[in-house]
Amino acid sequence: MSEALNTTPDVVLAVKGMTCGGCANAVTRVVKRLDPGAEVSVDLDNARVNARTSADPHGLAEAITKAGYEAVPLA
Repeated sequence: MSEALNTTPDVVLAVKGMTCGGCANAVTRVVKRLDPGAEVSVDLDNARVNARTSADPHGLAEAITKAGYEAVPLA
């Protein structure tokens, strides 16, 4: 019997206001609070957050915005 494939979707968010590693850590913590098993990658240069998560993209954007950044789902 084979293992089920990971079907967790990738979420891409544009996030304005991230300027440093501390910002990247804060945004990562917000995503992980909503989905502790999420894999999160922050690209400060392009103001993007990529997450392999089952969390709702709009919910993630709202939570990140409440944390002080401006977030919009892209994919």
